[in-house]
Amino acid sequence: ATVTMFNYQQFRHIPAPGWQLGWSWAKKEVIWSMVGAQATEQGDCSKFKSAPPHCCKRDPTIVDLLPGTPFNQQIANCCKAGVIKTFNQDPGNAASSFQISVGLAGTTNKTVKMPKNFTLRAPGPGYTCGRALVGRPTKYYSSDGRRVTQALSKLPTHCSSLLALYCFNTLRKCISKLH
Repeated sequence: ATVTMFNYQQFRHIPAPGWQLGWSWAKKEVIWSMVGAQATEQGDCSKFKSAPPHCCKRDPTIVDLLPGTPFNQQIANCCKAGVIKTFNQDPGNAASSFQISVGLAGTTNKTVKMPKNFTLRAPGPGYTCGRALVGRPTKYYSSDGRRVTQALSKLPTHCSSLLALYCFNTLRKCISKLH
């Protein structure tokens, strides 16, 4: 899944120390790996004997990586220490992205459950997030345009009047918007 947060505020950027995004898993999901961000704690992954997941916490908190992160751990719009400028003032730096690989989530619309209790923490006034709702799944086109795949579901949630977080299946794609 790719998660991208856009800041559509007129003048309110997210300054250092940057954003923190959190949620609670509905079941016993784990984060196998991440690129462009990291969970602040790994949690208890002792039941995984060989290669442990990146995070086993039921309520992970995700933070952006720092500038200077090795290129193999980066994606576009990451690694700005959680700082997001406003789209009005600096559109090239008004987004923050990361990739997440989720495990133990299920494989169908009936078995994949939405995360809940979304939180966005940033310096200044806080945000309150509503519950996620099921929406129409997003479709993805191959680079040659000859194949179409789609996410299992779309999971939108809204965080106060300033943030709308849209999740397109935690296994596929999440897009967040600050506006």
